[in-house]
Amino acid sequence: MDSRDTDALFIDLPPRRLFLTAALPGAVSMLASACYDLSDGIMVGQLMGETAFAAVSLAMPFVIMVFAAGDMVGVGSSVPISISLGEGNRGKANNVFSCAVLLIMALGALMGSALFLAAPTIMAALGATGELASMAITFLRVYAACSPVTTLMFAVDNFLRICGRIRGSLCLNLFMAVFGAACEFSLLYFFRLGAFGAALGYCLSLMLSVLIGLLPFVRGRMQLRFVRPRLSRALLAEILASGTPAFLGNVAGRLVSVLLGSALLRVGGEQAVAVYGLLMYVGGVAYPLIYGMSDSLQPAIGYNWGAGRIDRVVKIEKWVIGAAAAIALVVVSLMWLVPDQLVSLFMADADEGFRTLARGAFRLYALAWVLRWLPMTVLGFLTALERPRAATLLSLLMVLAFPLLALVLLEPLGLEGLWLNEPAATVATAAVAAYLLLDLRRDLRGEKRGRAPVGRARP
Repeated sequence: MDSRDTDALFIDLPPRRLFLTAALPGAVSMLASACYDLSDGIMVGQLMGETAFAAVSLAMPFVIMVFAAGDMVGVGSSVPISISLGEGNRGKANNVFSCAVLLIMALGALMGSALFLAAPTIMAALGATGELASMAITFLRVYAACSPVTTLMFAVDNFLRICGRIRGSLCLNLFMAVFGAACEFSLLYFFRLGAFGAALGYCLSLMLSVLIGLLPFVRGRMQLRFVRPRLSRALLAEILASGTPAFLGNVAGRLVSVLLGSALLRVGGEQAVAVYGLLMYVGGVAYPLIYGMSDSLQPAIGYNWGAGRIDRVVKIEKWVIGAAAAIALVVVSLMWLVPDQLVSLFMADADEGFRTLARGAFRLYALAWVLRWLPMTVLGFLTALERPRAATLLSLLMVLAFPLLALVLLEPLGLEGLWLNEPAATVATAAVAAYLLLDLRRDLRGEKRGRAPVGRARP
């Protein structure tokens, strides 16, 4: 796809058609990944039992922290790449792209090595012992060993969308989900590899998808091309500034998950941790839908911003916010109305005590999704428009400061207080997000009055 094709996609398409063309496939791509995560939880719960499910729930936040390093560079490089392409500066775009790939592999190797060595210490610190700790350590170490390659997946997805390969991104994510589910099922059901097989199936799927996704870039068939990387301090600072909100959000969010999981293990035992895993898996389907939709339109927002089309930025924003609110409403309805069916999906033989515990947790946790969509979408806009300070502030409040404050204030209430952690933090974050959104809209109106379209943009 050349620059004229990208211009036609991001500049010429009406906002509604752009949303349908870019956001929906992007949301489906993330949904495919989320569905694999969901099937992963179902397979672990149904084939390995409650202890294995709790072990995966304890280990997964640390895996996501490693992926967050790749996501930081992937998101951080996507913003200057998109803006550079909108300005017609393909030389800078290619250099940022080439540097980003090398940076992600280096960070993946560094963080993966640290996680592999620290896995036993981490589980001991969380209070995990016996079979629970053994399974969690195995799970962590398989992911850690594969991280130099697997961390590239989410950045490759971004780069495909920047080049207008929306369908290619969708197909790649669908392949990853289907191949990963089939591979993991085979390793668990036929080969009985346990936690090792559960982790290895996903890693094999990620690594193969990375190789397939990078192939057209290596062969020079994309708008972005590999060039001899020229990494300067200024470029590194630009990438890190744009990607830090996503990184801090991921890492801080997983840190809170670890602390909350430890509190649940202390207050309610393995059953409470397993129920928390259910909440994360079900919420993990909705979160990627909203994130994928917002993330898929970031290249279009950055491109229009670089081309001076502020009016289109505002229209795209309205479409994302409306769709995100609709998705959140569906999530609230499911968690409130059919919690027993959600439990059966993962553990058909769960006893009544477990179901009662999960039923109350689902209905309290559902309250968070009444407003959860607002800070998520506002964060995406701030990132796309290179507002790193505001984005970092919102991200840290959303996933670290407010959840930690809620944990301290609500833990004395027991399990009910822990289930209310997310809803309480979300209400506070939504208030801040609403203020930042209004401030952003005022700035955009000022830019619209004082800035004329540039490059190839059309009036």
